[in-house]
Amino acid sequence: MAVPKSALKKWEKVREFAVGLPGAVEEFPWGEAVAKAGKKVFVFLGTDDGSHPLGLTLKLTDDTAHAHALTSPGAGPAAYGLGRSGWVRIPPEESGAPAAGLLCDWVEESYRVVAPKKLVAELDRR
Repeated sequence: MAVPKSALKKWEKVREFAVGLPGAVEEFPWGEAVAKAGKKVFVFLGTDDGSHPLGLTLKLTDDTAHAHALTSPGAGPAAYGLGRSGWVRIPPEESGAPAAGLLCDWVEESYRVVAPKKLVAELDRR
């Protein structure tokens, strides 16, 4: 399954942003990319090899951002019960999907919810 170039560029921009946050590391549990801060996942990035549809899963606890994310084409609560805790899966390749800038804003919100306070303070000092 071929991934559209525009969606792949958007996904890569979001991935680069996520791993550029203070203390963030990229790991590959379950064969898919995740970004972690302080040993906790703040965004599930999935895989860009075309074996699965592109998807970003992040934790949005702000009611407005959460509701907005759920209006994205193809978006929905995350699987495995994570949706009950505010995790939302957003497919960036859907027509009308949010732009990379908005996705990065949501990644930052997820980071702020999950990352240790020390790392969030470092982000605020930037």
